[in-house]
Amino acid sequence: MIGPYVNGACLLAGSISGALIGPKLNPNIRMQMPMVFGCASMGLGVAMIVKVKFLAPVVLALVLGSLFGELVQLERIIQKAAGHAKAWVEKIVPPTDTMNQHEFLEKFVALLVLFCVSGTGIYGSMSEGMTGDPTLLIVKSILDLFTAAIFASTMGYSLGLLVVPQFTVQSLLYLASALILPLTTPDMLADFSACGGLIMLATGFRICGIKQFPVASMIPALLIVMPMSWAWSILMP
Repeated sequence: MIGPYVNGACLLAGSISGALIGPKLNPNIRMQMPMVFGCASMGLGVAMIVKVKFLAPVVLALVLGSLFGELVQLERIIQKAAGHAKAWVEKIVPPTDTMNQHEFLEKFVALLVLFCVSGTGIYGSMSEGMTGDPTLLIVKSILDLFTAAIFASTMGYSLGLLVVPQFTVQSLLYLASALILPLTTPDMLADFSACGGLIMLATGFRICGIKQFPVASMIPALLIVMPMSWAWSILMP
């Protein structure tokens, strides 16, 4: 297992370096580069969406998954945990963030989705588990290194805490890939990619400050989209 370690190390290194150089970084770079990363997230989302095979189960999974996320208040749970984690980090190292608490939590949730449950990370982890090739996760690691550095320049060291859920998700997918992938079909993977793409698109809008989509509440859709795609292919051949 190489990819999850490399990705986690890059995220942590980017967060620490960004927090260290944040006050010295050109304000225009700190303000404008997140817009670029948001645009990149939207572009990746569109590229993933066009792979869709069965649109109906993808949309249904997104709706039902988001409804479940809202019912259990998943985003509020994540924001509350992030607030406690931020306070804990600031007891150890001096705060360097330049955001108010509300803005920090809004960005933190969007970045959690971007770093931890993006299509590249999920598929890359499963692919390495099956083939031993960490290429996809290493490519993602390079992007995460620079993304984390830019956002940490305004959000501080607390951003590095995302390495915990990121490494956990990727490691579990790596270990479970031998059981999951043999049960999937190309159509199921295509619809999974499309569902992840929709969430990535919403994440990009949120990072750019265009629209505050409930991206954390949309995460459960990823858990049900492949079974629903399989059921649709059986019922509607």
